[in-house]
Amino acid sequence: MANPRAARVADQIKQIVARLIDHKLKDPRLGMVTITDVKVTGDLQHATIFYTVLGSEAELARSGQALESAKGMIRSQVGGQLGLRLTPTLEFIPDALPDTARSLEDLVVAARARDEMLRQQSAGAKPAGEADPYRKPRVVGEVADDAAAAAESDAESGPRVVGDTADEPEIVHPDMES
Repeated sequence: MANPRAARVADQIKQIVARLIDHKLKDPRLGMVTITDVKVTGDLQHATIFYTVLGSEAELARSGQALESAKGMIRSQVGGQLGLRLTPTLEFIPDALPDTARSLEDLVVAARARDEMLRQQSAGAKPAGEADPYRKPRVVGEVADDAAAAAESDAESGPRVVGDTADEPEIVHPDMES
């Protein structure tokens, strides 16, 4: 519905049909019907009205029959209130929105159950490698006890961390040590 006029007509049809169902239609087969959407063709000749019914599939079928039998009266009321040269034909289709929402809710519940199962499985698991796999700069004060580590740090050509009295260690290049 790229046509803004078709969008306005669809909105008007939605309001008119909802009012008619609420106030004028007295069919006992009609349940708790909600008009969810109306699509109108670009030439305003055909309107598809989507509806939902609160209740079971049987109530949906009975309400669909009631809307089909009242289609002529609804179309004449829509034509009179719209004021268009040609009154669009009406088609009532049960909306699949509740079924789609229900299936999405079922998928979310299943995903949460899988997440909980994985959480329980990983509760006692330990990391495959070290607890902290990231390399950290060596602090000379902590490594001084280990002679092999000190020899390895002297062999490195890059900078090393020297302990300082401040909270942050000072980074010193091996060639600039005094």
